[in-house]
Amino acid sequence: MNKSPMTVAGAQKLREELQRRKQIERPRITAAIAEARAHGDLKENAEYHAAREMQGFNEGRIQEIEGKLAAAEVIDVSTVPADGRVVFGATVDIVNCETDERVRYQIVGEDEADIRAGRVSVTSPVARALIGKSAGDVVTVQAPGGAIEYEILAVRYV
Repeated sequence: MNKSPMTVAGAQKLREELQRRKQIERPRITAAIAEARAHGDLKENAEYHAAREMQGFNEGRIQEIEGKLAAAEVIDVSTVPADGRVVFGATVDIVNCETDERVRYQIVGEDEADIRAGRVSVTSPVARALIGKSAGDVVTVQAPGGAIEYEILAVRYV
C-alpha cells in the first residue's frame, strides 16, 4: 500500500471527524431509524429510507477516513531538517514576477488541499515547482494558461 503524506494538523482533523461520526452521528442515526421503524410499514416510510441512506453515507465516510489514516504518513514539518528549502508542510510566501501579486501557500497532502485556505497539494504544479527551492529562487510553474514565474520570498516551518 502506498503511503500518502499528511500534516499533523490534517491527521488530527480527520481523527476528530472520525470520532464525531462514530460517537455522535452513528447513535443519532440509529435512533432515527428506530423511531422511523416504530411508525409502521417500512415500504412506504420515507423517514426510514432517509435515515437508512444517512446511515449508509456515514458508514461509508467512516471507512474512507479509516483508510486514509491507515495509508497516511504523518509528517511533522517542525522536525524535518530542511535548511531553508521548501519541503512538505512548509509555508511559502511567493510573488508573481509579472504582476507582483503575493501569495502564501502551505504544501500539504492531497486530502488536505484547500486553495481558498492557502493549502496546496504536494502533487500540484505549484508545489512541485517549489519543492527543494529556497528563498530568493525564481521558479517556473506550468499552469494551464502558460508558464508563470514566481520568486520565493520566505520559507517557514510552522
